Amino acid sequence: MSKLNSTNSLFIVFFLFILAGILFLPKIYFANNIYYTSKDINKLYAHYISLQEENKFLSQQLEDMKFKNQIIDSLLFNPLVQIEQKIDKEGLEE
Repeated sequence: MSKLNSTNSLFIVFFLFILAGILFLPKIYFANNIYYTSKDINKLYAHYISLQEENKFLSQQLEDMKFKNQIIDSLLFNPLVQIEQKIDKEGLEE
């Protein structure tokens, strides 16, 4: 058995430090990588949810505009059609 002197002790400490680094650095790297990836996923998911809500809002606005357009068309063109029909009837009666 070898004696422990300052050189041997220092060598053992460095060896254990390097061994601990080899064992724990991959775990730390993967844990950080998973953390930042999940953070990005959560940010993208929040953006996705907000875009879905905006899409619902815009769809509702489009539906309202279509309905309003139909109402305005019926109010504008119905009297014009009735006037044309009245003119046609008067023309036939003469």
